Amino acid sequence: MKPLVIKTLITSLGLLLFNPYPASAQLIPEPWVAVGSRDSTITYAGGVKVFGFGLEVGTGKDGVTGADLLKFINLPFISPYVGVGYYSTNKEVSLSGGVHVETSKHIFIGAGYNSIRGFNGQIGIKL
Repeated sequence: MKPLVIKTLITSLGLLLFNPYPASAQLIPEPWVAVGSRDSTITYAGGVKVFGFGLEVGTGKDGVTGADLLKFINLPFISPYVGVGYYSTNKEVSLSGGVHVETSKHIFIGAGYNSIRGFNGQIGIKL
C-alpha cells in the first residue's frame, strides 16, 4: 500500500510542476486582429482561437473577402499554425501559415502569410 501512495504523490507532483496552465484555459477564446499587405494594398483580418483551432475572416485587394480555418500547435509561449480558406470574390482556395508568440500573460503577437491577403502582423488578447 505504501509504494502505491508514494507513486501517486510523485505522479501528482510531476503533473503539478509540468502542467503550469489549467486545461480550462483552452475553453476561453483568444481573439486577434491582423493588418497586412499584398501588392501594395492594405489587408485586414480578425480571428479567434479556441481548442487549438482558429477561424480568421479577412479582406484583401479589390474587396476580396473570405475565411480561413486554422490548426494551431500549442507549445509553451509559441503557437505555430497552418490553415486553408476560401475567398468568394475570386472563388479561390487560400493557404496560410504563421506563428503566435506570448509576450505577456494577456497579450500575444504574431506574424503570418496568407496566399490571398499576403504577409500580416497580428496582435491579440488572452482573456
